[in-house]
Amino acid sequence: MSLVSLSLLLLTSTAPAPAAPVHDAPVAAADDQQKAQPAPAAQDGPGEIVVTARRREERAQDVPIAMSVIGGSTIENSGNTNLNRLQTQLPAVQFYSSNPRNSAINIRGLGAPFGLTNDGIEQGVGFYLDQVYIGRIGASTFDFVDVERVEVLRGPQGTLYGKNTTAGAINITTRAPSFTPESKIELSLGNYDLISAKASVSGPLSDKLALRISSAVTSRRGTIYDVRSGEDLHKQSTSSFRGQLLWKPNDDIDITLSGDWNLQNPLCCVQYYARVGATQRPLARQYAVLATALGYAPASTDPFDRRTDLDADINSRQEIGGAALVANWNLGPATLTSVSAWRYWDWQPKNDRDFTGLPITTVSQNPSQQKQFSQELRLSSNGDNRLAYTLGAFFFHQTIDTQGSQVQGAAASRWLLSGADALNPNVLNGLTSTNTINFDNTSFAVFGKLNWEPADGFHIQPGLRVNYDKKSGYYDSVVSIHNAQYNFVASADNVAALFAATSGAARTTFQNQINTLAPQRYSPRFSDWNVSGDLTLSYDVSGDVHAYATYARSFKSGGINLSGLPLNSTSTGVDLSTQTVKPEKVNHFEIGLKTQFLGRRLTFNTAGFWTEITDYQATVNNNAINVIRGYLANAGKVRVRGFEWDASFRPSKQANLYFNGAYTDAKYIDFKNAPCPPELSGGTATAPGGVTDPAGTPGGRSPAYCDISGQVLPGISKWSLSWGGEVRQPVGDGSVYLAYDGSWRSKFSSNPSPSAYTWIDAYSLSNVRLGWRRADLNIYGWVRNVFDKHYFELLSVQSGSTGLIVGQPGDPRTYGLTISKSF
Repeated sequence: MSLVSLSLLLLTSTAPAPAAPVHDAPVAAADDQQKAQPAPAAQDGPGEIVVTARRREERAQDVPIAMSVIGGSTIENSGNTNLNRLQTQLPAVQFYSSNPRNSAINIRGLGAPFGLTNDGIEQGVGFYLDQVYIGRIGASTFDFVDVERVEVLRGPQGTLYGKNTTAGAINITTRAPSFTPESKIELSLGNYDLISAKASVSGPLSDKLALRISSAVTSRRGTIYDVRSGEDLHKQSTSSFRGQLLWKPNDDIDITLSGDWNLQNPLCCVQYYARVGATQRPLARQYAVLATALGYAPASTDPFDRRTDLDADINSRQEIGGAALVANWNLGPATLTSVSAWRYWDWQPKNDRDFTGLPITTVSQNPSQQKQFSQELRLSSNGDNRLAYTLGAFFFHQTIDTQGSQVQGAAASRWLLSGADALNPNVLNGLTSTNTINFDNTSFAVFGKLNWEPADGFHIQPGLRVNYDKKSGYYDSVVSIHNAQYNFVASADNVAALFAATSGAARTTFQNQINTLAPQRYSPRFSDWNVSGDLTLSYDVSGDVHAYATYARSFKSGGINLSGLPLNSTSTGVDLSTQTVKPEKVNHFEIGLKTQFLGRRLTFNTAGFWTEITDYQATVNNNAINVIRGYLANAGKVRVRGFEWDASFRPSKQANLYFNGAYTDAKYIDFKNAPCPPELSGGTATAPGGVTDPAGTPGGRSPAYCDISGQVLPGISKWSLSWGGEVRQPVGDGSVYLAYDGSWRSKFSSNPSPSAYTWIDAYSLSNVRLGWRRADLNIYGWVRNVFDKHYFELLSVQSGSTGLIVGQPGDPRTYGLTISKSF
């Protein structure tokens, strides 16, 4: 077993450094959020913020990397208890989740294809818990538990981190076991019957052994009412437990064994009626006429009434856990680190994928079980030398098993088909697809980074990574129907024979059935070597002014399609040329400046960046004009450019202010075979790229695909801002404080291809806290979304081109009281 000295712990006994909003101890607490590139001010001495972004302890302001660091106290006191909430304080971060499996973290607009779930691809943003890479992004939907800090690194990180990431990394560091006895309890009560309890305890078992145990339980009634079931949906129900055992046989060696278990079991997640737009379908096959014909009306046409009438079961149960062994050995000139980990993820969903109270799709779910093992070894030089280095090796193995099922209901024929088949409910009623999906992923890499100071203050920092990826999968979909009129089982083995045995109207009906849920089987394979690297030049103009410039040539691993492939020309087989996806190739340029003034009470940091990606992994359409099926492939080119800043100011010991922002211009430069937006979908297919009726007149003709070159990437606001602060007044042996956090983002597209129907308008959120605290006690009331702003987190297009747009609203105004006590 490799041993090394601890490399990821902050100074647990120091107060946080000044910067953005903070709420902790009477004075220093207001400085718990440190932003580096943009990074809020840090002070020399006891309040210094130390980070390990370059796998060594350094002052955040000295690190030539675009990064933000938010401390645990700020997270707890602000109520930003998970990544979805925390993004309001991080203008460059976008987090989207229609359910935990279908979640994505993007940084500067890059990371994962918007709105797509596919087991065969990887995230472009690495998610780490205590140095362990987490292979399933669903883990990011859990609340933070006993967290010391969260680091957000922007830009490619392949030469310092085990798993290659092209857009950035999010590192969560939990509080470490302490040899000084300590404990803390926290209780929160709020509207919607919120009850949240957290507890942690730590102390020595001997002079060489220390233990830390942390747990959290949260329950909250849902914010969306289902009139059909009488249930409140979007409720919260989470339980988490974490244990850590630290062994320090001497001053040079420490070994931490940790284990965690987390359960999330909410009635979540729902999207429902938001609006209706015209498509190219004939009017008789668009939403308004179909709903009338079936005698249907939604529970409300105002989505912010928060009422729905979904008729299928809803749940997003996930269980996540694992164990890790982090060993550190100080060899004198260098520190050797070993990180060994095993983790699992168990996903048990239930969805209503037609988003209505009609029996169109009565079952749609993809339960998944993931297991992963990872091993990382690093050797990092110690001391402040002219030449510093970090060398590492990383191994990762992951398996995923998914059991998918989808069942069509009695209204499916009328809703999805045309002609005589649309009038016969038996054509699709009971049509069932069962899918078996397996994925095996192995990755190995060696990486390293040098930091050479040839002259005082001037640093040359080259990095290199050599990476090997091997992915294999299996996808098998079997389609069956058993009702009074139809009875068959179609698989990849017999679908062609079944098709050949039909003719005339019967063949049309069979083709409609297998086009709705397509039987297919394939076994994709992918393997590739990649070499990438970066070069950073930095100059310390003074102790408080630091400038840097970075070029990175990076890549995102290739992948395999595990959500079904486009059908061939006869609809009896699949296009096997679409099984695999090429790696993304990234060229990234960045310049940055970090500054502090007025005795480090004022911090202003800024960065500008330009990123170009070729072979961008995106959802595309095949060129066939008979059946259009979305799948994952490579778009030609994407460009993202912009700038960011963070400013923080402490005018006195009793006040602090912050103002952060990001401007992001993200566009498709070359994307000629994109899926068409809803206003150009649903009509009779033309030759690829042609649109007979571009005005969108109902009953027009639709292109097989659309050229969206020059249009914006989804999910990205051009402008994103966050601001706030805290003022304090000593009262008794503590302080009364008032804190405010605000955020604003401009409008953004919520569809892979921009549509007039799926723009989410700009919105601003405000959160406030008022309380009293001293070193060991904090009592405060809080209000989130003070002005009860109505906004959508997501908008989606219902399948079938009916024109129905469904949405997932953000939380309404919530309020409550929190009490925390340390011992």
